[in-house]
Amino acid sequence: MDGILKGVKVIDMTTFLAAPTVARILGEWGADVIKVESPKGDPGRTQGSVFNMHYSDDENLGFDISNMNKRFVTLNTKSDEGLDIMYQLLNDADIFLTNIRAKSLAKMGLDYEALHKKFPKLIFGQVLGYGEHGDKKDAAGFDATCYMARGGILGTTMELNETPMNPSNGYGDFQVSMCLAAGLCGALVKQRADGIGEKVTVSLHHAAIFMQNVAMVSAQYGNTYPKTRKEIANPFNNTYKTKDNRWLVMCVPVYGRDYNKVMTVLNRKDLVDNPRYNDVDEINKNHLNNEFVAIMGEAFQKETLDHWVKVFSENDLPLEPCYVPTEIYKDEEALKNDELREMTFPSGADRMIPTNPVRFESQGNPELKVSRAQGSDTAEVLKELGYSEDTIQKMQADGIIGLTKNI
Repeated sequence: MDGILKGVKVIDMTTFLAAPTVARILGEWGADVIKVESPKGDPGRTQGSVFNMHYSDDENLGFDISNMNKRFVTLNTKSDEGLDIMYQLLNDADIFLTNIRAKSLAKMGLDYEALHKKFPKLIFGQVLGYGEHGDKKDAAGFDATCYMARGGILGTTMELNETPMNPSNGYGDFQVSMCLAAGLCGALVKQRADGIGEKVTVSLHHAAIFMQNVAMVSAQYGNTYPKTRKEIANPFNNTYKTKDNRWLVMCVPVYGRDYNKVMTVLNRKDLVDNPRYNDVDEINKNHLNNEFVAIMGEAFQKETLDHWVKVFSENDLPLEPCYVPTEIYKDEEALKNDELREMTFPSGADRMIPTNPVRFESQGNPELKVSRAQGSDTAEVLKELGYSEDTIQKMQADGIIGLTKNI
């Protein structure tokens, strides 16, 4: 079945994770995505080494997570002929997507001002590190620095007096990807209405601050961060450790209504209707948080994780185990809802890969096409532009384009 964005053409000049994942998402939704790489290629092709994963042309999931559902063109835009081909690609494109810094784009003749003048209909999408106006507008930006560190995630979410969490690579990148994908779809609506393109940007730094709305706002009222789970305001919204050394999260926000039920499920019927603990306002007023969290912690450590998942579910009390990826591979919720999909790669290996979380009823489960070697589609795309085989071979020999290049 055709994707929701069938007929939309995207020219992707991106590297690494956040920006190329935007194009992957648009490709899953049916857009024709052409990824343009320099002769050196997207360094993301070898990020498997950073992620501690195998990478080769026949199995490169570290690259696939950001680059499925694309066609791959190698083009030397530093040459006049290469830049002319780039302009030809952009001439009938709907979206140009990049994470190259503004200064470099201007040198290449691919900055927003130049492209908007040349192609008024074209939508310009860009992932930034710190935004367009601050002192660091031209600084290199990465998930770890702009999003996780300066954006406040690490300092805010850590356990008080402990080390910051150690998130998986790209944790903020993929959130930025979804933000920019949404913005580009909004720009497409405008483009369809008035025929004029739009500049759409999302910065890693801004996205991190937005994702922490509650912390950013509540800190003004004396709500200090980082916090400790031992003194959390609602002990029913907290993490606890079980008998088999596993962590779980319970989230029972209506404390007073469910207090007696939770005490019963925890085998602490002696605390039912206990006035010292049955009112969360009194717990906070009298600073009993640490004391009551310790009581609950002792109760949780008397049984295994499986036990608590079962009894809380039976009593309609929200609680889930803190899973790791190898457990999610077997999670029926993830598999039945196509949140994870097993795919067979050209190497012959069967691997799991997440799908993007937005679904359209008319499209169903999106088709996923694994990435290919650099330059795999250069000849095909150039022929669509009207170039002959002889001309393509000459441009290859002159270093203007690149055909298939193996890792």
